[in-house]
Amino acid sequence: MEIWQELHMQFLLGVGSESAFFSDLAKAAKELGFEYCAYGMRLPVPVSKPKIYMINNYPGNWQKRYEQENYLAIDPTVAHAIQSVAPILWSDRVFSSCRPFWEEAKSHGLNHGWGKSSYDAKGAGGMLTLARSEDQISASELQYLGIRMSWLVHVAHEGMSRILMGKLMPEAEIELSPREAEVLRWTAEGKTSSEVSEILKISERTVNFHVNNALVKLGAANKTAAAIKAFMLRLI
Repeated sequence: MEIWQELHMQFLLGVGSESAFFSDLAKAAKELGFEYCAYGMRLPVPVSKPKIYMINNYPGNWQKRYEQENYLAIDPTVAHAIQSVAPILWSDRVFSSCRPFWEEAKSHGLNHGWGKSSYDAKGAGGMLTLARSEDQISASELQYLGIRMSWLVHVAHEGMSRILMGKLMPEAEIELSPREAEVLRWTAEGKTSSEVSEILKISERTVNFHVNNALVKLGAANKTAAAIKAFMLRLI
């Protein structure tokens, strides 16, 4: 591991608050040549409206506009991050579907940027964006710094997940027993309690016992919701 990476790893994975963590994250980004840094986390639950956490050091006026206009809903870099872990480089083509948004971002000094997402074992996704006002990001720069930039993405998500997961998604601490996970796995496949009892060679009453235990642990209203939630949390 490079000395640069080792020095930041020691601090980033040791701090206990998101503000202190982000401060060093922004410092690392600046050392890579980027004046702006943004991190966002998208949790897998609730399914209908996943929880979102965002922190950045963008110009204050742009932060307000982004929130007021709900630009998160149309930001193509965010849409890309949800679908792919491949890096995305800002360009006119990337923002072709939302030119006014792109022009407004540039008016606030956000002219050049790069972003990449990362996912953890609980299904939470994190995206790190590095941006600056001057100097286009060249192919040679990406070749030279790409490994460090990608490394910073994963460390950012690992660190923020460690700090925030318990507060934002307490469900992440849930542990299902092997049998509870098994019956929910078959429930997710559309099997009835009777069918699950035949597959597992246990009584239907026992199946329902494990389902009910899972319902309580997951805070789910019914077994379908429990199966979906367990799947989203990668418990089954």
